[in-house]
Amino acid sequence: MARSVFLASTDRDAVKSIVAVGLIEELKRSYERVGVFRPVLRYADGSDHVLDLLKTRDTIEADRSVRIGTTYQHFHDAPEAAMELVMERYEAFKALCDFVVIAGSDHTDVPGGEELTLNARIAANLGSPVLLVLPGTRWTPGDITASAKLATATIEAGHAKVIGVVANRVPAGLLDAVRADLATLGVPTGAIPDSRIALAPTLGAVVDAVGGTLVSGDPAALGLEVLDMTIAAQEVEHVLSHLTARSVVIFPGDRVGVLLGLASTQGDDDFPPLAGLIMGGGYVPDKAVMDLARSLAGDLPIITTPKETFAAAAAATLVRGQLDLSSQDKVEAALATFEEGVDGRSFVDAVEAFVPTAVTPLAFQQSLVKRARQDLKNIVLPEGDDDRILQAAARVLEMDAAKISILGDRDSILSRAQALGLDLKAANIVDPTHGDLVDHFADIYAELRSHKGMTKEKALEIIAGSKTYFATMMVHTGMADGMVSGAKHTTADTIRPSFEIIKTKPGTEVVSSVFLMALADKVLVFGDCAVNPDPTPSQLAGIAVDSAATAAAFGVDPRIAMISYSTGTSGSGPDVDAVREATKLAQAAAPDLALDGPVQYDAAVVPSVGASKMPGSPVTGRATVLIFPNLNTGNAVYKAVQRSAGAVAIGPVLQGLRKPVNDLSRGALVEDIVNTIIITACQAQ
Repeated sequence: MARSVFLASTDRDAVKSIVAVGLIEELKRSYERVGVFRPVLRYADGSDHVLDLLKTRDTIEADRSVRIGTTYQHFHDAPEAAMELVMERYEAFKALCDFVVIAGSDHTDVPGGEELTLNARIAANLGSPVLLVLPGTRWTPGDITASAKLATATIEAGHAKVIGVVANRVPAGLLDAVRADLATLGVPTGAIPDSRIALAPTLGAVVDAVGGTLVSGDPAALGLEVLDMTIAAQEVEHVLSHLTARSVVIFPGDRVGVLLGLASTQGDDDFPPLAGLIMGGGYVPDKAVMDLARSLAGDLPIITTPKETFAAAAAATLVRGQLDLSSQDKVEAALATFEEGVDGRSFVDAVEAFVPTAVTPLAFQQSLVKRARQDLKNIVLPEGDDDRILQAAARVLEMDAAKISILGDRDSILSRAQALGLDLKAANIVDPTHGDLVDHFADIYAELRSHKGMTKEKALEIIAGSKTYFATMMVHTGMADGMVSGAKHTTADTIRPSFEIIKTKPGTEVVSSVFLMALADKVLVFGDCAVNPDPTPSQLAGIAVDSAATAAAFGVDPRIAMISYSTGTSGSGPDVDAVREATKLAQAAAPDLALDGPVQYDAAVVPSVGASKMPGSPVTGRATVLIFPNLNTGNAVYKAVQRSAGAVAIGPVLQGLRKPVNDLSRGALVEDIVNTIIITACQAQ
């Protein structure tokens, strides 16, 4: 799997593109396929100077369209959808690379603090560590370090991890002090000296800013860098001593003596070579004067602007220089300053040592989608008369996360889908009231339930009268790989057919459920929160073991806490004694599991509390699977965490059946249904 690093800055003056160029060169020494990804762009047409700049330095032959996420405007309008799109496009690009340099956004359309938060969220969702770049141009060493600490706190509050800090454009006299101060941060750091050439504006950019026109000289010289600016408001003899190499001189266009005097300096070893001359006020001397100026100045650009001298100077001063890889001078300057200022390998080592621990809800959901796509399964939805079901089905088909079968009248479903603006052409729509399937399923059901006195006539009545029975028979016979129901049906209506037809796995005492609780930075597994009102200690032990297996199946390392109102041996009574017995039974049944109890909720999930109340436990303080003593507790806690902590609750996920059947809340949102369908598809694999 490709590694990555996310470059984030505190403001535009940090010019992180210099760091990116140097880092790419360092990475190319160790990785064959180094690519650049740009998660947020300013313009909807995909134009972006930074991407144009950096993609010429990487080693991936890929069109710009696969290197970009989305726009600022998309994040403004629909932040969750924008983040999902960024993640989807990043995953596709990452597959082309061994290492991805993610160039964060540029502080153009969002206030500084908010933009840093946005970049932190993106980095956390992409599972990428952050290299923080700060400007060193206008702060003291202490200010730079303080800013780094504040920015790091902001980034880590967004559940991303800072693995390095670079101060860029540091004045030469402050380099040692800045490096010494940053070294206290505890991560690899560096201080890059300011480079006039790397960030100098071109003469062409200055000409554009003043609305100028080239009247003499080599047009190719407009691409050269301007390192300084001089205003010649006096006679020429007072200006000559102020000239510097590659400066642009701005003066009134009617000062013919200044024009000729400056032109005559070019080619004279006693004077520095200039970048250009700009004549203000819209004046252009007559032909004879201009011919003489050309003969003296040679290829030196001479420009006229309608702006008055000081207005032109003000406009020229506002021109921002930027790193331009079409200029070899700029490239060499950028690389030289990077190598002088940082140990690039130290940042690469920090990335290689980085192990992501934060799992955001979107990242978890995307991992499920990715898994579901690896082996598409057919999920049947018996409630085709519910708009939420149709919307969820269309979304899953669009995501290519599962095949979908929907029960109901074909014409009615397609008509309703059209009215809702949904594309269900790829869905398999099955009418459970017509055709030979009802009779076929009735035969099978009557045989399965013959020991209960089931007749063919009664079986026909049940199969024809219940979509959940019909859908369950589709799963049983292999026409579908799993079922999701409950948007309109009760839990009993959904689960009862499964008990009768699909039945439980060997060794399973009870069917139970878990919720996958996607918190801001991790996923916890809660069970049982939907099925068993008051499980016995033996049943509770079985639920714990089954829940651990479910957690592991979805990428959650199972550390099981048996929840009670008491921790360890501190309490007694029938309820806590039952949990204590269940813990012993579960430990005996699965001795390799990290499992402990009874444990209070805070001791289970808060490291300091766990260490205090049950020191030495392999579970307390870092539990990932929490088993509640009864349905009353489990259901109340999952809803409290969902609503109060903003967790995404995925489930209930039923466990213990031979084939996957999952129940929905009748208040389920479309997103809930989508998640449950994808979970069911993963279970079916």
